[in-house]
Amino acid sequence: MCADLAGQPDPIAAGPRWSFGDRVVHERRPEWGSGLITAVEPAVVDGEPTQRLTIRFDRAGLKKLAASAAALRPAGEHAPSSARGHAQSGKSAEPASEQPVDQSALSDTEVTERLLILPEAARDPFRSLAERFEASVRLYRYRAQGGSLLDWAAAQTGLADPLSRQSRHDLEASFARFRRRLDAHTRGLALELVKTDPAAAKRILAQAPDDAKSLMRRIAGGR
Repeated sequence: MCADLAGQPDPIAAGPRWSFGDRVVHERRPEWGSGLITAVEPAVVDGEPTQRLTIRFDRAGLKKLAASAAALRPAGEHAPSSARGHAQSGKSAEPASEQPVDQSALSDTEVTERLLILPEAARDPFRSLAERFEASVRLYRYRAQGGSLLDWAAAQTGLADPLSRQSRHDLEASFARFRRRLDAHTRGLALELVKTDPAAAKRILAQAPDDAKSLMRRIAGGR
């Protein structure tokens, strides 16, 4: 850990220290693509020192974020849980979708496969049940309309321009299949979490997108 001139621990050093020129990924906003840090300033958030970062994301443009509040990691680096999961299962790593890829590097079949797979954060057995449920619920922010459809496709495939590989009609069809998979997966997690930790289920659903709340109402109604 770094120390200041007085020999006391540097409080900012408790988390990652970002620098101008670093490329990062926001774990909760993979559709933004990777971003380049263009400015770093000291800041205080909720009484704690942190960094105020200006980041230009490939798909979302310029964002100003507090390092302590943003779920950032170096671009191209898998989350630790992902690495553990691959090592334990013996499976090859799934394609990283958090940064744009060579448009010609993927076959049409690979693009479709990436569109349909549920992100690892929602499935990783090394994450707690509540974490997997929360990650699944967050996916309901995507819709099959307008820019939201393209954000979903970019997050799934890593393509900066998904329409360069599939028509909007094809993306809509893939989204419908993805949503059916997500519904079944989230339903199973919800039923288990309500039994084991109803308080966590209630907390997560309180902040859930409307489509996720609608699914939970259908589950509660036995439909």
